[in-house]
Amino acid sequence: MAKKEAAPAADGQPAGKSKLKLIILIVVGLLLAVGLSVGGTWFILSKGDKSEEAKPAEAAAPAAPVRQPAIYQDLMPAFVVNFSHQNRTRYLQVSMALMSRDAAGMEKLKVHMPVLRNRLVMLLSGQDFAALQTPLGKEMLLQQALASVQELAQKETGSTVVEQVLFTNFVLQ
Repeated sequence: MAKKEAAPAADGQPAGKSKLKLIILIVVGLLLAVGLSVGGTWFILSKGDKSEEAKPAEAAAPAAPVRQPAIYQDLMPAFVVNFSHQNRTRYLQVSMALMSRDAAGMEKLKVHMPVLRNRLVMLLSGQDFAALQTPLGKEMLLQQALASVQELAQKETGSTVVEQVLFTNFVLQ
């Protein structure tokens, strides 16, 4: 009986060790395959990103114009005009600033500042007092002032130098 018990134990040990070795080899093989797959994917994708990033950056650089910083020119002193509204004298005081991105164009326009101020005084004095009390009336006045300034700039300097006309102070009395 002792021989029968020892025989299966002797046969079972080699079979158990070989199964354990087989499982370890399969796990190591799978880990190696997964590691190689991840490493290869990372290598290919990182190589592709560098070449793709370089091409759009080179192509976009000449195509995208560099936006110049804004330059502001205050129109001093403030504009003061009077209105006759319902048999009363009313006043408007407006401080304005011009915004541009062309420093050379603004310097050229400064030479024509008396003509510019005259145009704006005539524009302001021709407004309806009741309309200027509404936000829409103020916005319309800004648009008219911008058109007037750009027209003068186009005539005198050859380009519409001014991007915006801004109210920095607006008092109706």
